[in-house]
Amino acid sequence: MVRGMGNMGNMQGMMQKMQKMQKDMEKEQTAIQNTEFTATSVNELVKVKVSGKKEILEIELAPALVDPDDIEMLQDLVLATVNEALNQVDQTTETRMGKFTQGLNLPF
Repeated sequence: MVRGMGNMGNMQGMMQKMQKMQKDMEKEQTAIQNTEFTATSVNELVKVKVSGKKEILEIELAPALVDPDDIEMLQDLVLATVNEALNQVDQTTETRMGKFTQGLNLPF
């Protein structure tokens, strides 16, 4: 028996675990990308739907919101709601993908 062969088995097992983790991460990332996230302004005048790829899919504006004399308020409300929807994507990605790196002492 050659000395040091026991470590090869450990290395092979570790590589298999890493490959499985990579496949699981890819599967989770695909699931996130296929998820739709919806944010609604506090007063429910603006509703924004985005994909997990951070693409805006839909923006709904309540008719009461459209005031030609106050376009700035409309712009601010749409911007805030879009940012909230994108924040939901980031939080979900961090939560769902973070489980793969939890406990690993990675330098990044």
